[in-house]
Formats: sequence, structure tokens, C-alpha cells
Amino acid sequence: MNFGTTKVLRVRLATWNVNSLNARMPRVQEWLELADPDVLCMQETKMADEAFPGLAFEAMGYEWAHHGQGRWNGVAILSRVGLADPGNGFADGREDDPDARIVWATCGGVRVASAYIPNGRELGHDHYHYKIDWLGRLRAHLEANADAGGPVVVAGDFNVAPADNDVWDIAAFEGLTHVSDPERDAFGAVAEWGLVDVFRQRWPQDGLYTFWDYQAGRFHKRQGMRIDMVMASEPLAHRVTTALMDRNARKGEKPSDHAPVVVDFDWGEAARDG
Repeated sequence: MNFGTTKVLRVRLATWNVNSLNARMPRVQEWLELADPDVLCMQETKMADEAFPGLAFEAMGYEWAHHGQGRWNGVAILSRVGLADPGNGFADGREDDPDARIVWATCGGVRVASAYIPNGRELGHDHYHYKIDWLGRLRAHLEANADAGGPVVVAGDFNVAPADNDVWDIAAFEGLTHVSDPERDAFGAVAEWGLVDVFRQRWPQDGLYTFWDYQAGRFHKRQGMRIDMVMASEPLAHRVTTALMDRNARKGEKPSDHAPVVVDFDWGEAARDG
């Protein structure tokens, strides 16, 4: 891949909540070899920075940035198209986020975030209010850094189903998190900054999910939720050539309860135009 010519840089970006990298490392390595992404955003690594297996990923050709806190949360970016200016949290003038939920890096001229939005737990819970506020802080961070220009991707587990067809049965979620109006409004405010849900842009139909609870045989019953997303700014969103959800990665022995979302971009053109 040549950054110094007029050739289009084609980049495959994926996002995957791995639900413990320590437990899932062999599966992640196998999937990297199979899917061949140039950039991978991971969530719920559930490990401290000093435990992150960076050398193993470097041996596979990836640079990396990780923001972790031991047994909980944790986010990472792997890149083989360059990784510059890594950072974490929000530049919104407020106190640091107590959780390791977002990491940033510039990959091939595009500012990329791997984000793990709070779950919310239940309506009215303190964690629910933290979730709404967290999404507001993400919007504020994007606004604060708008002057930097250039294309942006925010990818990760948003813990929000933006529309009714993003869950298997909206009636089953009455009174629960992930589908409430305040959560959807907060997600919508992030999108309205100028981010496009590029998978849904290409695939509007029902029955396409990225998460299936381990309990009650949800995966085999196709009772899932679409809460993992790749959100891209203009003009990058219109340079998507392929977008898919790798349901096969949810199968097999000891899988994550999430499936990867994979998007192919004509990345270099967007980086120059941005």
C-alpha cells in the first residue's frame, strides 16, 4: 500500500466486542488471518495495558493502541496502515472518564475511535444516566475537534439499537435499555454530528444482528440485537465498497457473544478529500 501516489488505499476496517481478549485470543488471531482486516477496533478486552498481547499482534504486522483497566471494559485499535497520535477519553474540558471505554488513533490519514458505550443496566439506574451522558460527551468531543477536519470513524459496541428492526422483537424490549427514547436520541445526536451508520446504509432489512445473549439459545433462535456499528463521516461513508456482519465468528467453541462488523473503504481517496 502506497501513501505517496494517487493510487486508492483500500482499507478493510472491522469492529468486534471480543468479550475478554484473554479468553478469546486464539479465536481473534485465527479471525485476523481469515478476515485479513487492515484496522481492527476491539472492545471489552478486559485487561490492563501491561497485559495486552501487543507483541503477538506486532508479529502479525499490526501496530496497536490499548486503553484498559483490568477485568472490566478495555478498548484497542490494531492497524497495519499506520497508527499515529494515540489517545483515550474525551477532549471536552471535563474530568476524565473513570472507565476505559474509548481509544483514538490516526490510521492511514483517518481518525479512528474504538468505543465501548456503557450498557445502562436498567432504566433510571445511575449507569443509565452515565450512558446518556457518555454519548453526549462523545458528541462534544467530536465538536471540539471538528476544526481538525479530515475523515473520522467511530466504531464499536454502542449498546443502542437505533431502530425497532435492530432487535428481534421490539415488544420483548418494552421497559428495557438499548431501545429507550433517551438512548436513541443520544445516539442520534452523535450521528447528527455527521456520522453515517455504513452497514445499515447498505443493508436496511430486518434480521441482521451483531449480538446474541448466551442464554436461552438466542443465537440459534436468531433472537439478536444490532448494537455494534461502524460510523463514518463524509466523504468516507460514500466510499464504502463492502459491508457485512460475520455471523460465523459467533459460532464454534467459546465464542464472543458479539460478531464482527467488517467494512471495506476506498480509504486513501477519502483521506485526501477530507
